Amino acid sequence: MVIERFGVYLIALDPTVGFEMSKTRPCLVVSPDEMNRHLRTVIIAPLTSTRKGYPSRVGCRFQGKQGEVVLDQLRKVDRSRLVRRLGSLDPTAGRKVVNTLLEIFR
Repeated sequence: MVIERFGVYLIALDPTVGFEMSKTRPCLVVSPDEMNRHLRTVIIAPLTSTRKGYPSRVGCRFQGKQGEVVLDQLRKVDRSRLVRRLGSLDPTAGRKVVNTLLEIFR
């Protein structure tokens, strides 16, 4: 499977610990394509339909549903957790994700 930045994939997140987001859910790949081509792991951020409006979350619309990219739950996962590709985030939301990540890690 070709894994692309800003692609949305169904990813099996379990097992989890504590307050980590769980279950199999749509997640956004945020790792750069260069990393995705060469590493066995990808950096992802879960998507949620529960909108909290936290500064670490980016509002988005995916498959007709409003939600958020949960950047405060970034994690690295093995490619084997990726179930299937669901689509991709629109370029405007992708830019917002990158800008928010820059703010978080500044």
